[in-house]
Amino acid sequence: MISKNDTKFLKKLIDRFSFYKNDKTYDYPLLEKGFTKDDIIKGIEVLLSRKLTMSEITKKFEFAFSKFVGSKYALMVNSGSSANLLAAFALINPKKKGKLRPGDKFLIPAICWSTSLWPLVQCGLRPEFIDVNINNFCIDENLLKKNSSVKAIMNIHILGNSPDIQKIQNFAKSNDMFLIEDTCEALGSKFKSKYLGTFGDFGTYSFYYSHQITSGEGGMIVCKTKEDYDLLYTMRSHGWDRGLKSSKKKNNFNFINSGFNLRPMDLTAAIGLNQLKRLRKMIKAREKNRKLIIDKIKNHTDWNNQFDFFLPNKNLKPSWFGLPLLIKKDLNINKKKFIKYLNLNGVETRPILSGNFLNQPSCKLYGFNFNKKNFKVSQEIEDRGFFIGLPTNDISSEKLSFLTDKLLRIKNY
Repeated sequence: MISKNDTKFLKKLIDRFSFYKNDKTYDYPLLEKGFTKDDIIKGIEVLLSRKLTMSEITKKFEFAFSKFVGSKYALMVNSGSSANLLAAFALINPKKKGKLRPGDKFLIPAICWSTSLWPLVQCGLRPEFIDVNINNFCIDENLLKKNSSVKAIMNIHILGNSPDIQKIQNFAKSNDMFLIEDTCEALGSKFKSKYLGTFGDFGTYSFYYSHQITSGEGGMIVCKTKEDYDLLYTMRSHGWDRGLKSSKKKNNFNFINSGFNLRPMDLTAAIGLNQLKRLRKMIKAREKNRKLIIDKIKNHTDWNNQFDFFLPNKNLKPSWFGLPLLIKKDLNINKKKFIKYLNLNGVETRPILSGNFLNQPSCKLYGFNFNKKNFKVSQEIEDRGFFIGLPTNDISSEKLSFLTDKLLRIKNY
């Protein structure tokens, strides 16, 4: 542990470095001050300990995380994408009961992220895309019945929102399907008092910069059974059983399965653990700022219903990732020019995930020739949608006015 005097010195030192000060690239960035001074000092403590990979601090973070979301098991990895990779390869592993086989189909929304899709494809599984709901950008549950032949569902909780995950869970169970919840953008959201990520066989999370909590990089995967946990544990690190409680071998180089090197660093675990302690506070701040921004826009003299605002599922208590906006259909707006204007004038924006993923060149490369007419809502979201950040600290009246003014310049485009 660093002494109180050394901590004071380090905090003064941190203040001197420009990287800690507000990022002036954007006046309104996706995230301001991703790390506090205490986060940085926790990281320094790890570096000074010389225990860099998967020591006690990683185990503490895993335990605290599992307790927070209410899952029996949690395993930290080096990214949310790696968590998806582990979940996918667990489904085809010989040790997995009812394992999937090459050629089996899985369901995934057309509004998705690259590493929600490709790990499953890399396992030899075939994607069936499904359109989304215009109100929450997630799987349209009304279309599930058309897809009863798939063997697994990759559900994606977008920007803190969710479909009726209980309905999807019941559909998966009644049709003997595996369910993975990609919760990388929804840590802390609750559906009917239960945390997202804990409904499926596996739930995955990301701690990338600008997410609900950040450790720079890092991810987590949760599961329900000891068998699944042991499988994920061995695959995370080369396929060996080193450190596994159920292992009867004393040999540290006993490889019992296939595997990867997806191990996290204690540096990221220490920062993640420190941020998890204040996650509830950050969720409340984002909710408050979301309301302030929407109210400010709607009360502006230039407001003329230029945007539709994305709504939470009625059974959801959301942990917002950002504030999505849909440009009104009847406005003749050049979205590309408007987004360029916002980014050049201090407002950082992002698309809704990757937009309609079927438009991505990688889909053409792999010969995914789906009828795009079946994905009209996904295309509409790509054409009209984008999102901005939600601060975790108080937003000043000046910043609110700045943001509102820039967003309502849309009439010029």
